[in-house]
Amino acid sequence: MTPPPPVPKPRARYTRDTTGSTSILDRNLIFENNPQDASLNGAHLSTGNEAPPIGGSTNGVVFPTLAGITDIIATNIPSLAGLANSIGGSTPIPASTPAPSAPPSIDTISNNISTSIPCLAGAVSTVANSAAASKDPTTTPGPAANEGAAKLDSIVSSLANIPSLTGILSNVTPVTPSAPPSSGGDSHTGVKQSPNPIRENYPHVAVLACWASQEEPDTDSSNEEEDQGACPAPSDAGGPVGGDPAANPPTTTNNLPLSPSGRTVPTRPAPPPPLPPGKSGKPLKQKIPRAATIRVSRKKGGSKSSTPQSAVVRSSWLDVWKGFRHNVLWATLDGQLMSLWKKRTDRFSELLFHVSSITNIKKQDKGRFAVYFRKKHYDFMAHSDEVHEGWVTSLLATRGQPSPAPPELHGQITIKDPRSRVYAALWGHDLWIYPNKEGFQLGIASYSVPLNVATVKSTGKHSFTLITPYKSFNISVDSSKDLASWLESLTSSIRSALSCSQVAQRLWENPDNKVCGDCGSANPEWASVNLLLVICHTCAGQHRSLGSNLSKVRSLKMDNKVWTEPLIKLFVAYGNRLANQVWAPAVPAVEQLRPDSSEEERSKFIQDKYSMGRYKRVHAMASSQSLMDQRLRQVACEEDIEETMSLICSGAKVCQTGPQTPSATLLAERANQALQTELLRLNEYTVVPPYMPQSASRKQDSAPSGEEEEELHGKLEDDRFLFSLENNSAACDVLDLREVLSVFIKPGGQHQFEMVTLNDQLVCDADDQEVLLSHLSHILKVILPGGVSYAEVGGTSAASKVSVVEVGGASSDAWLLLWEDGVSLHPVNRNTQQPVRMELNALSHHEMNPSENGITMATTDRSVSVRFEEQNSCQTWFNHLQRALTNQKAAPRQPPAAANHRPARPSLYPQMDLSSKGSVPVAIQRCISHITAHGLKVEGVYRRCGLAPKVSRLVEVLMTSPGSAPLETDEQGVLDAGSALKQFVRQQESLVPDRELQQWLHAAGIPEERSRFTAYRRLLRKLPDDNRATLNALFGHFYMVQVFSQVNKMSAHNLAVVLVPTLFQNINQDLMQLTREFIIHHTLLFLRPGGGEREEEQEEEEEITAL
Repeated sequence: MTPPPPVPKPRARYTRDTTGSTSILDRNLIFENNPQDASLNGAHLSTGNEAPPIGGSTNGVVFPTLAGITDIIATNIPSLAGLANSIGGSTPIPASTPAPSAPPSIDTISNNISTSIPCLAGAVSTVANSAAASKDPTTTPGPAANEGAAKLDSIVSSLANIPSLTGILSNVTPVTPSAPPSSGGDSHTGVKQSPNPIRENYPHVAVLACWASQEEPDTDSSNEEEDQGACPAPSDAGGPVGGDPAANPPTTTNNLPLSPSGRTVPTRPAPPPPLPPGKSGKPLKQKIPRAATIRVSRKKGGSKSSTPQSAVVRSSWLDVWKGFRHNVLWATLDGQLMSLWKKRTDRFSELLFHVSSITNIKKQDKGRFAVYFRKKHYDFMAHSDEVHEGWVTSLLATRGQPSPAPPELHGQITIKDPRSRVYAALWGHDLWIYPNKEGFQLGIASYSVPLNVATVKSTGKHSFTLITPYKSFNISVDSSKDLASWLESLTSSIRSALSCSQVAQRLWENPDNKVCGDCGSANPEWASVNLLLVICHTCAGQHRSLGSNLSKVRSLKMDNKVWTEPLIKLFVAYGNRLANQVWAPAVPAVEQLRPDSSEEERSKFIQDKYSMGRYKRVHAMASSQSLMDQRLRQVACEEDIEETMSLICSGAKVCQTGPQTPSATLLAERANQALQTELLRLNEYTVVPPYMPQSASRKQDSAPSGEEEEELHGKLEDDRFLFSLENNSAACDVLDLREVLSVFIKPGGQHQFEMVTLNDQLVCDADDQEVLLSHLSHILKVILPGGVSYAEVGGTSAASKVSVVEVGGASSDAWLLLWEDGVSLHPVNRNTQQPVRMELNALSHHEMNPSENGITMATTDRSVSVRFEEQNSCQTWFNHLQRALTNQKAAPRQPPAAANHRPARPSLYPQMDLSSKGSVPVAIQRCISHITAHGLKVEGVYRRCGLAPKVSRLVEVLMTSPGSAPLETDEQGVLDAGSALKQFVRQQESLVPDRELQQWLHAAGIPEERSRFTAYRRLLRKLPDDNRATLNALFGHFYMVQVFSQVNKMSAHNLAVVLVPTLFQNINQDLMQLTREFIIHHTLLFLRPGGGEREEEQEEEEEITAL
């Protein structure tokens, strides 16, 4: 007897229902070599030798049995294996059975399932009843024993009611046999003859539907155009229908089309149900903003922007992702261009593109939307539904915009400082800078340089400089031919944007004068001659409303008579820079005037700036009219135009004040000061607003009293403070930390500190003291000038930006710090002034002058007077000073040794153990002091090399006479000092003896941090006193360098990379980690609040406990 054929395996692409021999193509699709491959998405059929066949067969026909079904369940759902085996077991059926065994009746299966799986009792009963009711008495397809046979589709649909089986059984789709159209026979009986007699004889035969196609694998590429929500419809879905045999090809009982030769025609699987809009069928890694770290409260609406919003004009803060790189940027859309900026006041964007480059915009949930280009896309997140809807609507409204004309010139260029290879394109009056050629092809630029405010100069054989009021770009190209092409095109574009007025061209020689001094519009052609301010036509109209006694408006083109040579020289030498230095040295970002501002915004800003003097920096003598008038007559005989302008704008009288007192103009003429004479002549009858000592009055107009406060979540990022409404939500506002005027720790142990900005006042609430100090330290690192010691940064309780009133009435900007041991005054410009430090116990006098927002402090040998920006900061700082003096007097006096270890306010920087021994070489001290004073903000300090001849001479002098080493204060001098320090240390005996180096390497490899740091401290105590003191000085200095890493780009890691060969005269990955940790944790490893003996005892106790 011929053995039965093997059990058919499921095809990967399509299924055959014929009983004939299998073709070569079909054999290639059958998983005969590995029966386990007959699976899909985890649904595995037991076949072959590993499990009994699903049933016996006759003539290749396969019958489902209870054992086969229960084996499917047991294989795929281990938790149901016991129940499945108890229902049907797994006893194999002999392959030699001469006739097919009747499958169990549906009643038998129903009773077994109801008994073993009570949760299926209801479903099984329904299936059994419907099967009994659907029997056709006119047809007898087989033996009587098969009349109640279970259908696979009924079983599958019943099992699908179990939640744990739904996912598996959804891929096993039974197809109910259907009768094909009639091709003959009696049309009146309604009984249609099947072309497949086997199917009629065995109605319980069922064929599994097509297995899901695998021809479209998922991709995680961020460049894919768009995720389809559903598979496309089959190509034959719209074929002919009806009873015409010619219109309907022969089909099998499972509705699979056949070719004329009887071969199965491959078809696509049925499409899955469509997904909701904007959702992909594959799981996406959720992109969420970084969690907040501190709570912030402020006046509600105090920082809202008045930027106009319309159908195609929009601006707001957005969280932006490129891939998984996250940032918070200020986004603007003007109907043509979309730009992303790190700060509102930035002149050059982070990202820029024309809306015609966009290929798709997808709206998503939770405030998210995506903007697609041909190969890239960016994900955005808004902080509210209103902002989210507005952006999507505006971007969709810009679709269909025509692409701009091709660029006049484009190609690769190199931009120096820092050196980077980019792709540039000249579009009209703008030079667009792309990161690479691919960005140019996609239309995604980094930023654009406005050429209507620029000048270009050739600087070398292959290089030129592009000068703008905001930045100068040093550019090099590949050849002289390229240089000629770029110079010609740039010069032509600049010339076409310029005015033909000779006066305008001369005034525009000063880059600051090429933009309006109020709103920033390009190529202004008007001026306020007495204020030395170049303005645009729109702002000129608002200046006329101020009155000629405050602003005298003249045209650069038409009013030729007023433009004398001295006046032109004044504008070229000073112009907008000096005018804004006096009238608006610091304007809040949300109040800045823009070229596209409305007339109402323009009018309010100009009235606030000049009529009310809200942003004005007054002269140090502004509180005394007589002193100002006297000082003006003195300055008129000198060349200090800047102080003259400051005095005039503060209210000093230019005209003669008494019959016996000559006017300042006359004194300037006698002293042959032509520029002073011209400036004073134009301001003889100028009337400025009276002096208002409270600069905080700028907030009284915009923030009504009793305004509600809002609670926000904040997180620090570089030199920005990000605010969000919820902890992990998108940013709703961003504060530039350089707008901070004062920082105070609030007394009372509430873990709070207060920040006063140009237009707001914020209270930050931390969870504990450590979080408070870390945030306060980060802010101080950003706002303080270079050269502030780590002890001052960590111990500061009050810091304010002030004007130092010097002898003679001159003033200069500085930061006033109140810290644990005294008062420090750090000038903003360290090149001309030196810091001042006074100990608290040395203060002999201190007083506050509320009328001038001033504080005076004196010791036995010096006196310092400072003036605050606004009254609240002055009062708060003075209260902190009085509290510190009171606490110092109340503290019991201690011996000097004990005083060094007295407990103080918790600080990031514990007090140094002054009882430690050892000395630091004078040469190292000299270099450290010099770089700390002049080089903390030099980019690449210790990484960039000095000039070799100068470094060699410096090292020689440091070896012989370190006190006389000629250290220079400019950037190159700092680099020379850094290289000399490294070379000096390398030439000395290694600070870590070679015999102990292996112990240091072993300590660096300890995985547990606490144990590793304990080993570090133990090794430091074993070093000679001088070596330990030198390492302490060096790592303390390197710690200060990395504090300013945002400016000098020298993080702890970067320092470790360049310093390991110097410190250890060896290069090793463990030594790099050790050096990095010594820099970051310098205070923990070197500065001990207790004595070394006590620390040793604690470490010994820890070791005993561990043992």
